[in-house]
Amino acid sequence: MDPLIRLKEAHLKGLIPDKVYDLVVKRFPIVVEGINRIEKASGIRFPIAYVEPSIVVSAPSSNPYAFGILFARTIPVTFDEKFQVVIQISAPLIAYGLKGTIHAILAHEFLHFLDLIRKISKMELLSDEITGNLFESVYADETRLFEPRAVFDDRTLLHHITKRFPAGFRDYKLEDKAMKFWIEKELPRTNISLDSNTVKLSAESISKIKIDPMFLKKLDELEAKSSKIRKKKLY
Repeated sequence: MDPLIRLKEAHLKGLIPDKVYDLVVKRFPIVVEGINRIEKASGIRFPIAYVEPSIVVSAPSSNPYAFGILFARTIPVTFDEKFQVVIQISAPLIAYGLKGTIHAILAHEFLHFLDLIRKISKMELLSDEITGNLFESVYADETRLFEPRAVFDDRTLLHHITKRFPAGFRDYKLEDKAMKFWIEKELPRTNISLDSNTVKLSAESISKIKIDPMFLKKLDELEAKSSKIRKKKLY
């Protein structure tokens, strides 16, 4: 799979201007570097990733906490009856994000990937909780993921994650640039509801998923390390 295929198609259709397209393509090696870095720091292969040629925004509502930009998402898909996890990386993140920010977001989505596989292996994904606002989603996000220090053996990468995700992701400069150079220019935009940004798989589909036993063993080790780190934080 060409990770830039959807971006190229949007460019050919005239949805993405030449200047923006060239900028994303020029800066894409930062993503590749980040993926290689995460694989080296964790000892685990990064899932399939692709560039989404639109900005993903949580659908506006009367609730002020319900609006936000999702610069990347971890999405479970089935293809030819085979289960796959895909990391969706938005073009605005690549175009306007700092290197540290891009790597931190990739690492954060990688933690989502690990948590998703852990839940599937333990059959805990039948009714993933649904939250109606961004604050609740951030809280749920932070309490269910693996501890970064248990997964990554890279001090600089850990610093980027801690800096960008103290309590949910915030990067005001990146958000401002995304608003000014993407949303206000009326470039492609995808609206979603936070309630729909959840994983729903049937028990039958989960039972058909085959996961490498060595990978499951690695996840058990990471879960144990995460538990120890959280206990130290509490006490």
